[in-house]
Amino acid sequence: TQSTWGFKFISKRNFTLSTRMSLLQQNFKSRTVQKKVLSVAQSEGHGATVRRSIGRPELKYLDPFLMLDEFKSGPPAGFPDHPHRGFETVTYMLPTSEGSFEHEDFTGNYGVIGPGDLQWMTAGRGILHSEMPKGDKVSHGLQLWVNLPAKDKMCPPAYQELPSSKVPHVTVDGVTAHVIAGTALGVTSPVYTRNPTGYIHFEMSAGTTLQHPIPKEFNAFIYVLDGSGTFGEGEKVVNSSPHHTLALTIGDDLDGITITAGEKGCSFVVISGKPIGEPVKQYGPFVMNTEEEIMQTFDDFRKGKNGFEKAPGWRSEIGRRITDNLR
Repeated sequence: TQSTWGFKFISKRNFTLSTRMSLLQQNFKSRTVQKKVLSVAQSEGHGATVRRSIGRPELKYLDPFLMLDEFKSGPPAGFPDHPHRGFETVTYMLPTSEGSFEHEDFTGNYGVIGPGDLQWMTAGRGILHSEMPKGDKVSHGLQLWVNLPAKDKMCPPAYQELPSSKVPHVTVDGVTAHVIAGTALGVTSPVYTRNPTGYIHFEMSAGTTLQHPIPKEFNAFIYVLDGSGTFGEGEKVVNSSPHHTLALTIGDDLDGITITAGEKGCSFVVISGKPIGEPVKQYGPFVMNTEEEIMQTFDDFRKGKNGFEKAPGWRSEIGRRITDNLR
């Protein structure tokens, strides 16, 4: 089928694998938690509330990840017109969300991100857009910012949209994986990532144990959404509850991460990626490699050039619900 953005969805059925497939492996060496940070609620956008994971002072940057926000937003709050350059934004509406988000950009693209839906937006050389709650219900989801290497920072903007029915998911022995990017429990996402990335939403029943492989060279972290669990193994195991970020160790002899769900189960995301290893210069929604490139980006945005040709004078229709009231 054809998406609003012009992308063809890759047909995927929902997977249920036999419980004969084991979640545990012999000689599996688990990463451990090197830093645990609580994400407290803060204001963002216009009247919206987020809990920031990566991007806080304690975890400013975990290459290649710039930011992860858990958002809960209903009208009249939202994120009216704002630009981006030099990275990707990944918006995942949690399957339990009651509400949806609208998205509109300065090229005329419009779409709705509903419960369980995914939008992977490559801002590249420039996007000006608005993200607003649709209807009167509260939208609950995650937005991840993924840096781009220097060679891709000025690529054309692009979208990959998957409705919930096209986001692969698999259930094995009481563990469900929603595979946003990368592979989990034998299932691979159709999403193309410019930099190798894994992004899995796990929902584990009480008392279940999972060993999730992570490539040895990837940086990785976990954000706990609901319930509780233990992360790692042996003497270095860490207990965690909702709204905590767990930055994981890295090592050539480590296979991944071991998780055991608590008595009420556990819902969390595991996000991992290959480090880019380049300088990062960020000013708000612009992420480049040098100060000079940031200054050039501001000049391009003001003058409407090099990717921002349609920016001068543009106002989104969905953002007017807020911006007109501010005039």
